[in-house]
Amino acid sequence: MFGDLFGNVQQQQEEMKKKLATITVVAEAGDGAVKVTANANREILDISIDRAKLDWNDVEQVQDLVLAAVNSALEKAMVKEQAEAQKLIQQMMPPGMGGLFGK
Repeated sequence: MFGDLFGNVQQQQEEMKKKLATITVVAEAGDGAVKVTANANREILDISIDRAKLDWNDVEQVQDLVLAAVNSALEKAMVKEQAEAQKLIQQMMPPGMGGLFGK
């Protein structure tokens, strides 16, 4: 029974990884001065910087804004990843047992 249930876990993980790669999130810092795009695999896809909104003489400020935007994007990506993982678990459970994990 459990062999059938969990037999293709690796295949499902690969499919999930592909799906997570298609889910993107965007985070920004400094009122849009720095924007970071990531996917739900927690990979940074793009960082854009609006030069007009930054004081380039204040390197610390630029670094802080980049860090804040990256961390925010990764946090958003983690939330998306967890939601997709929860869906996968629900799909894997036999009928009637899906409520065991909170949904």
